[in-house]
Amino acid sequence: MTLQRRTQIAELIQQKGAVRVDELVAKFGVSQVTIRKDLMQLEREGHLTRDRGGAITLIDSEPIISTLLEYEARALISVDEKARIGAAAAKMVGAGDTILLDAGTTVVEMVPYLTDITPLTVVTNALNVAHQVGTRTNAKLQVLGGTFYRHLASMHGPAIESSLNDFLVSKVFLAAQAFDVEHGLTDTSLEMAGVKRAMIRAARQVILMADSSKFGRSGFIKVVPFSEIDTLITDSNIPPEARAELERLGVEVIIV
Repeated sequence: MTLQRRTQIAELIQQKGAVRVDELVAKFGVSQVTIRKDLMQLEREGHLTRDRGGAITLIDSEPIISTLLEYEARALISVDEKARIGAAAAKMVGAGDTILLDAGTTVVEMVPYLTDITPLTVVTNALNVAHQVGTRTNAKLQVLGGTFYRHLASMHGPAIESSLNDFLVSKVFLAAQAFDVEHGLTDTSLEMAGVKRAMIRAARQVILMADSSKFGRSGFIKVVPFSEIDTLITDSNIPPEARAELERLGVEVIIV
């Protein structure tokens, strides 16, 4: 219920441009304390600003609504594309590998294809990924601990970033909120961006798994440029000129 209300708050601010606390109290029938908690959380995640007069303005309306979608809802977006991307990603994993799996509904799609790869070690911050790996494969599983984000079904925060400094893995498979040629991989949460950067530093090879619906969008937080990404696995709807430019930059582009 809290997540649904926060998503609706974001949508309302998107429609009106700015709102006041008393408007939100009347709209949702909850206390000022509850609304202020919602706004403080959204502000901590870098999605809105509040001025002294109490007006609230959304920093970047499209990414916040995307980010706050329930995990189950996000899992229903681009289902076929995600499944193909997952299958292609799993082909890059070999016996003896240690891999980092990012949180995301695309990354989890590769897990069913890891069943026969042994030995294999999987490190992840995502509960959905950990559950699938633990119940469907024979891989050794290590789950990174941190602050749990319910709407992401995963852990984030400084504790994970610090622990990743001790890792050196074969490959990292990353999810994406948004990406484009100019800005590379971008996100809508400082915590998520920080963990992704730490994962990249901990890996010998960096693979980005992202369907074409994420292309051309831009979060307001830069994660890394494409110069730090070795391979992009995406679907055939990515613009040909974008693929050509990425390949010119040295990125291997796998189309599924």
